Amino acid sequence: MHTEPPPSAALQGWLDANGTVEDRYGHLLLEQVQPIDPALIDALRPYFESAHLDAREHFHQQVGIDLHPDAAAPGAHACYPDCLPPITRRGLFGEVITGLVTQAYADELVGQHPWSVPIFLFRFHSDVENYLWDLRYDPSRKRQVFGRFGSDFVGIRLDAAGRVVRVIVGEAKWRASLTDSAVAALLHGEKDATCPTSGKKIHNGRGIWFEVNRDSVVPKGLRQLQRLLELRDPVNHASAIASMDAAITATTPTLARTNLVVIAGNGAKTREKLSVLVPWQKPPGEYQSAHDLQVVELILDGGEALIDGLYSSLWKA
Repeated sequence: MHTEPPPSAALQGWLDANGTVEDRYGHLLLEQVQPIDPALIDALRPYFESAHLDAREHFHQQVGIDLHPDAAAPGAHACYPDCLPPITRRGLFGEVITGLVTQAYADELVGQHPWSVPIFLFRFHSDVENYLWDLRYDPSRKRQVFGRFGSDFVGIRLDAAGRVVRVIVGEAKWRASLTDSAVAALLHGEKDATCPTSGKKIHNGRGIWFEVNRDSVVPKGLRQLQRLLELRDPVNHASAIASMDAAITATTPTLARTNLVVIAGNGAKTREKLSVLVPWQKPPGEYQSAHDLQVVELILDGGEALIDGLYSSLWKA
């Protein structure tokens, strides 16, 4: 289970938060104001270890690797998540940050809901298991890893009886440089379509807004979360499990939902402080879902060093 609270003091020193909420739309800008250093990595490490613990235990058991191998132990080179390729680690970082933001900044997000993040969904990343299996027996079998299907992140709001009354479904994206063109491709799809009148290249319309708009009322990740709670903590989450099952199997699903989009990366060289990549005054016109929307922009400086330093230190410090 995920039990580590966000390192609030470290976050306050590291990031400057500027948020707005207009009706059912929230925008939160998080700008780095303190340099990334070993102290920040030390502060973030417990949260990241807690987020990855379920998947670490699951994958290591599946491929037969001791959770705490010494340097000479079989498979010690294939420990999750440090052994994963850099691109994959950046994706994982974005997903953990989505949970971190949901918990640490709940009062600044649309609806001010007290979100719960009982466990992350990383064990459902099937290609990671394939990658670890091959790498465990052959250290040369390094390759890129396919992304995980389904929701990047799912959090829940519980009522006084422990029943799930609302879900927050997160989509996380990392880019090394958050230029206008890079973010436009994330939101609207790659520029590989052709305008029928001008002949110019245009976005193909299959970006974040396309995926969010067509997602089901009840996300697939909710069933994954339910199964994990049944496996890891069925007694303490009995009411949550039952209410999730009822929502999933209902003839007409009515579960309340918040959509969360987190865009993280290094600020562009020409970027000015407080400038945003997604408009904050009202929801983007391309967003057609009936659910509440929260956008978070995390603007870093040297984010790759943070990710590499953090992931190389998990379970080693």
